[in-house]
Formats: sequence, C-alpha cells, structure tokens
Amino acid sequence: MLNFHHVALSVSDIQRSIAFYEQLGFKTVMDWKAEDNSLSIVQLKNGEAMLELFCYDSPQVAPQSSAELGSDLQRIGVKHVGLKCDYIEETKAELEARGVASDIQITRGRTGIDYFFIRDPDGIFVEIVQDDRGL
Repeated sequence: MLNFHHVALSVSDIQRSIAFYEQLGFKTVMDWKAEDNSLSIVQLKNGEAMLELFCYDSPQVAPQSSAELGSDLQRIGVKHVGLKCDYIEETKAELEARGVASDIQITRGRTGIDYFFIRDPDGIFVEIVQDDRGL
C-alpha cells in the first residue's frame, strides 16, 4: 500500500522559501548542502505533509505560461500545492495580517470547497482550502 510522502519544489532562495513556508506552519526536519554549494535540499513538515525544497546555484526560470493559474491549467504537470485549513475566513485574515498575502479572494470551487490562492516567493501557487465534504 502506498501513501503520500512529499511534494518537491525548486526555489531560487532557500532561506526566503523556508521563512515563507514556516509562516504556513511547516518546520524544517532535514537539510543538506552539496560540498561545492551548487545545491541545497531542505525538507519541511506540517503534520503528515512534507515539502522538499531544491535550491540550485543557477536556477532556471519557469515558463511564462505558469505565471497565471488560469493560463497554465491545460499544460501537463503539477499546478499548485494545496493546504487544508479548518476556518478559511480566519486563515485568510491571519495570512493577510502577517503580510504573507493581500487582497485574498475566497471562491467556492466546482468541486464544492471554498479556497483561495497565494504565491510563494518564487510565484509558485499555494491553494488554501476549507474542505468540509467528509471525503
């Protein structure tokens, strides 16, 4: 039987990304750095969810199509990271108060959940959801 383990993200500044994801409740559980400093890998956990951050000394910029969520949905590949909260209004207010994001708009999705998107320091979409469907 397989269970979910992690999502991997490539980032441009490992410390800036760690600080961002710590604001979302993640804690560093492992870090590794190549002897020549060409690559850093950090794993962060929040409950059972784990993120694995890769930071290369010469990162490649994502294609322009990934800059907007709606324009990138048809391209094959990972679209965003989703995090669940209990109370979306409270979570929205807390993230705005911390300066993590501003002008957050909560939407009712086609799948029946309330959600909003924020972006990490590299523009990677992070979806915050309140899912009371009991699935």
